[in-house]
Amino acid sequence: MLEDLFKTVRSRFDVDLKSDRKNKVSIPADLLFKCPRCGNVMFMEDFNGANKVCSACNYHARLTARERLQMTIDKDSFVEYDKDMMSKNPIGFADYEEKMEKLRQKTGLKDAVITGECTIKTKPCVIVVMDSTFMMASMGSVVGEKIARAFERAIEKKLPVIAFTASGGARMQEGILSLMQMAKTSAAVKRHSDAGLLYITVMTDPTTGGVTASFASLGDIIIAEPKVLIGFAGRRVIEGTIKQRLPDDFQSAEFLLEHGFVDMIVERKNMRRTLSKLLRHHGYPGNTPDL
Repeated sequence: MLEDLFKTVRSRFDVDLKSDRKNKVSIPADLLFKCPRCGNVMFMEDFNGANKVCSACNYHARLTARERLQMTIDKDSFVEYDKDMMSKNPIGFADYEEKMEKLRQKTGLKDAVITGECTIKTKPCVIVVMDSTFMMASMGSVVGEKIARAFERAIEKKLPVIAFTASGGARMQEGILSLMQMAKTSAAVKRHSDAGLLYITVMTDPTTGGVTASFASLGDIIIAEPKVLIGFAGRRVIEGTIKQRLPDDFQSAEFLLEHGFVDMIVERKNMRRTLSKLLRHHGYPGNTPDL
């Protein structure tokens, strides 16, 4: 008797499953966002409306360079520098040129950084924005050259520089030429500093490797977004070298703020206003209040 009952229930269950599969409603892939940190689910429209910040845990998702510019600078104020500059293959690295071309088509970028001149609440500045969707914003010869030229133009025009960093470090497909960019960008920052001009770094997720070891750490004011990864070598490499376990929050923005490496942590919703205030306090008043 029980066996007959189980067979009846099983047959009905199988019919229901087939019916569900047949009438299954497809959910668009871009309808929802699931936070990788806390698992919170948001409508993608709400997530984008919140500047790609999770409403539950305040996770700040990565942005493209264009998205960063759109939410930071004044509309129609951006004049791009060196927009057609592209890398060669200086050491003949296998498939490097083909990979670069695919990324250019996919991202619409020529390389991993956008530089230019703009205003933020009418306050003029030169801006540098790295884009992690292009080879993890690794710093090759073009990235380093564009950043150095941005500082040189800022010196000529007596303008401050704001750099949004996001990088995995040097681009090893270009060998020693990638490492040379650390010295080049650092020297450009020094000339800008000697001219008495302001340099603000905004570290976003992740800022690591040779970028951290060069121009990213040389700002007069260093800002970070909440809970971003900032460091040079990876945790396992460091622990293996010093034979000690590192704190759980090691290389987070909050850890670095506590230990004096970062000057302030600013949420994305407040970034534009904060940058505007800093520019005004350092002698770039603009024409509008910092509301």
